Amino acid sequence: MPANKVIGTDILTGTGNRHLVNLISDKSKDDQTPSLNMQIHQKVLEPFMALKAAAAIEGFDLCICSAYRSFDRQRVIWNDKLAGLRPVLDQFSNPIDLSQLDDWQKIQAVLRWSALPGASRHHWGTDFDIYDAGAMIADYQIQLVPEECKGTGVFAPMHGWLNSMLSSSKKDFYGFYRPYAVDRGGVAPEPWHLSYRPIADGYAEQLSASIIIQQLLHDGKLMYLDTVIAHIDEIMERFVKL
Repeated sequence: MPANKVIGTDILTGTGNRHLVNLISDKSKDDQTPSLNMQIHQKVLEPFMALKAAAAIEGFDLCICSAYRSFDRQRVIWNDKLAGLRPVLDQFSNPIDLSQLDDWQKIQAVLRWSALPGASRHHWGTDFDIYDAGAMIADYQIQLVPEECKGTGVFAPMHGWLNSMLSSSKKDFYGFYRPYAVDRGGVAPEPWHLSYRPIADGYAEQLSASIIIQQLLHDGKLMYLDTVIAHIDEIMERFVKL
């Protein structure tokens, strides 16, 4: 993507889908019923299919369990977590008692695993969460926790292969990399999260605090909005800009 190409704020903040194409996910192993359609950036579809084919050669059925996520969907996740309707986990994947925290501490706890609406890389269609469908037993529920991706974890073999493909000598693999590969004190490491660098880097450069705040104020439905705005610079530094 040309460095000077201006990206629409609707794409950056997840309020538009004109950059997306449908990605029909694999049929379930038990009843062969197609699962929900997902969407991915139109220019990421081809490299993803190449990545999937490379994984298949190694015996892995690399699939996406979460691709594009809209602003509205991200807000639901955010508000549900702060309202106690969804669990908020610590670094060891244990539930946190939010009632013991002040507003800013609650927000930081949520940001550890869930992006601020308007700032999620999933808005762009360039980023998605993966799993190995071939390694799953019937009725297995994907959790997206580190334990699945290492040691004796169900998806550990596939991620071990990806580790070698994303080594320092190769860095990117078909253009993909792990933006949350290491813990920088913000977002927890997410080995299952892949990003298509050739497009995502340009989007990340243009996403700013002012764009995010404008969308949050326009929407007006985010829980703890005032606290988010008060700490937006730290949020950008620790949880958005990599």
